[in-house]
Amino acid sequence: MSKRATPDASDESEHDPIFVEAAVWVARLSSPDATAEDHAAFEVWRSTDPAHAEAHAELDAWRRMMGGSPDPRRRKWPTGPIAVMLAMGAFGLAADETGWIDRLRADAWTGVGGIATTILPDGSRIDLDTDTAVVLHDTPGERRVTVLRGEAVFDVVHDRDRPFIVHSAGLTVRAVGTRFFVRADGTPEPVGVAEGRVDVGTGGRIAMVTANEVAHRSAEGRLTVQPSDVAQAIAWREGKLVASGRPLAAIVASLDRYRRGRIVLLDPSLGARRFTGTLDLRNTDDALAVLAASLRLKITRVPPFLVLIRGAS
Repeated sequence: MSKRATPDASDESEHDPIFVEAAVWVARLSSPDATAEDHAAFEVWRSTDPAHAEAHAELDAWRRMMGGSPDPRRRKWPTGPIAVMLAMGAFGLAADETGWIDRLRADAWTGVGGIATTILPDGSRIDLDTDTAVVLHDTPGERRVTVLRGEAVFDVVHDRDRPFIVHSAGLTVRAVGTRFFVRADGTPEPVGVAEGRVDVGTGGRIAMVTANEVAHRSAEGRLTVQPSDVAQAIAWREGKLVASGRPLAAIVASLDRYRRGRIVLLDPSLGARRFTGTLDLRNTDDALAVLAASLRLKITRVPPFLVLIRGAS
């Protein structure tokens, strides 16, 4: 088969699915927790198609180059800042794609950029944010959900005989009839309540969280309850990011979750600039254009992986 062109800054094509899979394998096998089963599964994947082996070799060469051990047999590679940007983009994309393991375990899930709704047999509703996966377990005595990754909002129908319990990242959330969110992304505010009340437990400690409050978890695992605009926090259900004086760094981190690859602030000081307004999460390119016009930013795209943000001159 013919050689595939190495991606460069002028490549306008969409990412190749095989290239994406190869990026996932390079990222996974480079991880210190890669198992023998991972390596065995990789060998099966690589052997099924010569294109798999070729794509993996290209990305693995990037990894060695970035680690200071370039492969002398490699073809001509981009050098300097472009090489750094492409490598960052490739492995940012790989990080997006590693959610497939959680999706295989899940009963309901969304891909990167997706927002979906699941209605449970009792009429309760679960809204899944981008890159989210949940496991559902319904028994005569209990309604239980495990959030494996991402964020979900729950609108719970009251049933005194069957409690509604959500597990996520070491937390147990018990609800009655209420609307609340649960996040599994390591955020210090993993639970918030829009209506009603939930009990949040971890390590034998329980905190009661009511409407317009969030549970804050310290680095030591201690739970406290703080006021918050939860309705604004869950505006993503309508495909919106609502900000009121929010730092650009936080907004970029949010938008980054809704697109493949990476959004990078080239000047970290830009992250302190604040934005007030509403952005469209279903069209992150439009959202970036709004930010650029509002905060005097210059947006540079390095297809198909990267978006670079710098201050406008």
